[in-house]
Amino acid sequence: MRTLVTGGAGFIGSNLVDALIERGDEVVAIDDLSTGREANLDEARSRGAQLQVLDIRDGDALSEAVAQARPEVIFHLAAQIDVRKSIADPAWDSTINVGGTINVLEAARRHGVARVVNSSTGGAIYGDAEVIPSPETLTPLPEAAYGQSKLSAEGYLGLYERLYGLSSVTLRYGNVYGPRQDPLGEAGVIAIFCGALATGRRATIFGDGKQTRDYVYVGDVVGANLKAAAATAGGVFNIGTQTETSVLDLVEILGGLAGVDFEAELAPARLGELECSCLDIGQAQSVLGWEPTLAIREGLASTLEASRASLHR
Repeated sequence: MRTLVTGGAGFIGSNLVDALIERGDEVVAIDDLSTGREANLDEARSRGAQLQVLDIRDGDALSEAVAQARPEVIFHLAAQIDVRKSIADPAWDSTINVGGTINVLEAARRHGVARVVNSSTGGAIYGDAEVIPSPETLTPLPEAAYGQSKLSAEGYLGLYERLYGLSSVTLRYGNVYGPRQDPLGEAGVIAIFCGALATGRRATIFGDGKQTRDYVYVGDVVGANLKAAAATAGGVFNIGTQTETSVLDLVEILGGLAGVDFEAELAPARLGELECSCLDIGQAQSVLGWEPTLAIREGLASTLEASRASLHR
């Protein structure tokens, strides 16, 4: 199969590219390398994956790349994911997350792409949810521009399906973590903590550490993308573990895995941060046939090992 991955040099995107190459796809990765790393694709490129460096805000360049690649499926992962930057400059955030997504959809429409799998966010869209775990039917109440822009982008997928019959599906992720993670956004806390452990530094916790998130391993997110691409169902699907883990839990588990007393220091809570976030994954289980496979302890062990290995390269 011919596939194209926007944000393909990023944390989740490069892991997805690896899986697509492994199953025999012809893969083109698109990335502006503002946060993605070319090195993330070294192995995939040695096996035939291509990288085109371009910005999804450049609609003409993106359309040309799609025309050349002739993908059957586009996995759209390119995004601005920093919550704090989105609050500081919401207009800029929207040019990437909304305008860039429209460019992806327009390129897909023009060049006959069969399906678009869109990456979105669960916690940032549901906001301070009254129902935990939160189902897809919950009224969205974003508390940061990032969540609002991702919600707006989802609306354009629905519009293109209604206007043009473009088959698409959106995956709303929990807090994704794992090897190659960049310490950006809320989920970046695990990458930051692993880096601190590997270099003997203390962890910094913003707030009281009791805030909870639904941490989902990147390999399981890749699996969800493959399931969603193969399905015909549209709409939105939560991708998480349906399990709450606090920041204090992360510190305790990581310290235990490393066999050290991993100390933490508290700092003031940050604007726009939620107290609790956890996703109901029943729809993904019943419709997409997807299940998370890695519990938090096993996923953290794998991530910590990868973090240590990266320091010795």
